[in-house]
Amino acid sequence: MRTRDRRDIGGSWRRGAAALIRYVAALVLFNAIVIAGPAIARAEDTNAVPVRVLVLGDSLASGYGLPAPRAFPARLTAAMAKLGVAIKVLEGGVSGDTTDGGRNRLSWALAGKPAVVLVELGGNDGLRGLAPARTRANLDAIVKRLKAARVGILLTGMKAPPNLGREYGDEFNAIFPALAKTHGVALYPFFLEGVAARPALNQRDGIHPNAQGVEIIARRIAPVLKAVIEAHRKRQ
Repeated sequence: MRTRDRRDIGGSWRRGAAALIRYVAALVLFNAIVIAGPAIARAEDTNAVPVRVLVLGDSLASGYGLPAPRAFPARLTAAMAKLGVAIKVLEGGVSGDTTDGGRNRLSWALAGKPAVVLVELGGNDGLRGLAPARTRANLDAIVKRLKAARVGILLTGMKAPPNLGREYGDEFNAIFPALAKTHGVALYPFFLEGVAARPALNQRDGIHPNAQGVEIIARRIAPVLKAVIEAHRKRQ
């Protein structure tokens, strides 16, 4: 009888201990879910809220000659959505604008409180043959102002028209990579990459992309912009 009693007591103790262990494990798991839940929800909420992206530019950004649904802001929004990133584009494109104009209206453009700014300026400087030093000074001031505002920055490059000569072209074309390196900001080397000088992708003026050309530009820029947005979120 004593032996059976000891066995019964030992079995009961082991069963009780096992039940206690299961209870503690369940309690730990429950607490982990309660603690982590709000953080997960906040992360999901952050991804769901559209990122405010200011596109500061000229007619290429404003969608010259195209209906709004086919213009760059709308196509960039769609391209980013395909990458799983919701954005709200703050349209800051003004047809005919130079880097002078972009610099002068920057404070007004930032009033929309963007998280990221895509700078698309310089094309009209080249078309007008403005001094590259002037273009560089304006873009330098714009990037400095954006860094002070603590926004993410994507600088898109432009190339000088070939009719202005090699010396002018070399000096102008070097502006964008040099500024990106100096300030440590992301660079998309040529806004019109894959579209420039291709008649089938441009309007009759040979300068402004048509709807198909804009689609290509937006699709190429989207992964770079996504990386800028992700890097900016990590710094917050």
